[in-house]
Order: sequence, then C-alpha cells, then structure tokens
Amino acid sequence: MVHVNENFCKLPGSYLFSEIGRRVARFSGEHPEAELIRLGIGDVTRPLVPAVVEAMERAAAEMGTPEGFHGYGPEQGYDFLRQAIARHDYQARGVAVEAGEIFVSDGAKSDCGNMGDIFSLDNVVAVCDPVYPVYVDSNAMAGRAGEYDPASGKWSRLVYLPCVKENGFVPAIPEGRADMVYLCFPNNPTGAMATRAQLKAWVDWANANGSVLLYDSAYEAFISQSELPHSIFEIEGARTCAIEFRSFSKTAGFTGTRCAYTVVPKELVRDGVSLNSLWNRRQTTKFNGVPYVVQRGAQAVYTPAGQEQVRQTIAYYQRNAQVIREGLARVGLEVYGGVNAPYIWVATPQGMGSWDFFDLLLRQAHVVTTPGAGFGPSGEGYIRVTAFGRAEQAAQAVERIQSVLG
Repeated sequence: MVHVNENFCKLPGSYLFSEIGRRVARFSGEHPEAELIRLGIGDVTRPLVPAVVEAMERAAAEMGTPEGFHGYGPEQGYDFLRQAIARHDYQARGVAVEAGEIFVSDGAKSDCGNMGDIFSLDNVVAVCDPVYPVYVDSNAMAGRAGEYDPASGKWSRLVYLPCVKENGFVPAIPEGRADMVYLCFPNNPTGAMATRAQLKAWVDWANANGSVLLYDSAYEAFISQSELPHSIFEIEGARTCAIEFRSFSKTAGFTGTRCAYTVVPKELVRDGVSLNSLWNRRQTTKFNGVPYVVQRGAQAVYTPAGQEQVRQTIAYYQRNAQVIREGLARVGLEVYGGVNAPYIWVATPQGMGSWDFFDLLLRQAHVVTTPGAGFGPSGEGYIRVTAFGRAEQAAQAVERIQSVLG
C-alpha cells in the first residue's frame, strides 16, 4: 500500500492566498453588486512593455521556421540571457557574477522552494517573521520544520527571527544555530530594506558559522535610495556564503509569463562540495528550462528601449505606493514600507486582529488586502497592501478606507 508524505498533512489548513480567495469568493457570492478593488495578492496589472512583446513576437516567428526552431534548451538558460543578466544586473554595478553562476528558471518562488533539495534535512532553518510563506511551507513539506503549533503559529524546528517595529523590521542575527537563513530585501511583506552594514554583519556571521544565506531579491528594482545595496553580492565575502534569487515578475511584468533566475557562486562550497554543481545537477534532473520565446522576451528587458520602458512601469507602481502610504497615514494609521518596495505594511487600528481588519475592509470598503497574520506570528496586528493595482484603483481604495475609518 502506498503512503503519502505525512509532512503535507502537518501543514495548516490552507495556503494564505487560498484562504484570501475563499473569503473573497464568499463575499462576492453574497454581494455580487460590490465592486472590489484587489490590493491583496501581489500580481501586477501593467502589460508587458513593447520591447518585450516585440522580441517575443520575433522569437515566436523564428519557432515557425526550420532554421529558427528551438526544441529542448539548456536547463540553465540560454547563454544570450545569462550573459545579459551578468552584464546588466551585476557587472554594471561592479559585482563579479559570471554567466555560469546564473540559472534561469520559471520563478523565484519555485527556486526558493526547490533550493532545499540540495541541503540535508538535518539543517536548522531560520526565517524572518513575518515571512513569505513559501520559505516555511517548502521546508515543512520536506520535513525540516518539525511539528506545527496552532497556538503559537510556529513550527518546532524553525528558528524565527522577529522583524518588528522595534528593530525596523530587519532581523537580528540569531544567537543559536542556524544553517540555512532566508532573507528577503526589499522585504515581502513589510517593505523594509537592509543597509550595507546590516548585510555585512549577516555575511560575516554566515562565513564564520558555515551557514548559507538564501537571499530573495525579487523586488530590487524598486529600491529608490541610492545608498542601499541591490544585491547581497555587493557585500564583501558574500560569494562564499550566499545564494541570490531574482525575478522578472515584478520588474518587468512576467507574473503570467514566468521567468526568473538564481545566482549560485562557484566559490560557495559546503562539505567539500560545490553548491553551484549541486544546483546544476538538480536542475538538469528536474527542470527542462524556460521556453525560448520567454527568454528572448526577458533578454529584451536589457535593451535600451526595454530598460526605459520597464523604468516607467516601476515608476507607475512607485507612485501608487506613495499614494497609498500617504493616504492611509492621513487617517492616523501607522504605515511602513512603500519607499523601496511595492508593499505597504499597515498596523491595524486599536489592536484589531489582522483577519478582523481584513474582513472589515473587505465588507465595508470593498478593498482586498492581505492579513499580516498569514505571514507568521509577528505579522499579527498588520495588513499588507500592494501597489500593483491600477493608479485609479489605488486612489479609490484609499478614499474608501478613509471613509470607513472616518
């Protein structure tokens, strides 16, 4: 008789965004006349920029010819895209990353979840709290997280690093053991950003302890303050202790197109084994690569036209973030983030629970947000609001919330 992976049975009832979808569907069924503004799930709303669309059209036409047809591509990504990423995202900023250290994939979420395949189940995992759910759930599925305690909202084997108002939503280095540490900057969900000095402390600690930093930098394009680092590899020593995840989803609107990449430096070695080689082995076994047409579209992001068009899209969302941040602050809410990130982290009024405030805004303002409690214990008492809606939606959502809160 076959047996299931019992670790899946330990997971809480539903994935955060599935529960949001369930509540929204129920409300819509009860009130079909309500015009909802969805600022919960962080999906983009602006279309792919012309440079990307034109490149994909040319690539699709190529695929219709004997000379231009592409079947299975390299699992690591086509060299034309890996070279473009290395030049523009790293070498142009003085960061030594080469094409052979870049692995093109179908999403940073996939890579963050799959990276655990190359690490032992005995490793102790540390996560920021609040945290993007995939870091926790993927390790729980693998069996690293231990047992889930509904009362505390924590897993027994995970190390939780509180990211709260008192520490500026940037975690302190753990005092005990932590082998794999997930860091996300600009942060999802809080919108916080770490300084160079803060990241240098993490790098020095990781090298001293033989730990690996799993650095999610999917939102780096939204960093607006010039003194802040865009990559963990801008920090001296990071090449021997860090892996970086990036994505075209929020940078260039590829949420439905799917393209991202992960950087695994060749100097990163544990137990005498190259993690670059291990990740390459994992990918060549379990992944068939990103489609040629999609990779040509991603390459176009780095053309002069693509760069300018993508900058305009990012600026559009940044203006939304400013509208939301300033508008909610005007009604007395404590508001964080929204400067170097597309997310605004909002403290609930008068100690209200996260899900209670979510339901209040859904039912009275017809605005969908994300309850902070869904991101971990330290997220209780907050909601996350995304700037990825349309500009008129962002302004209207603020007006509705202002009206409800008086």
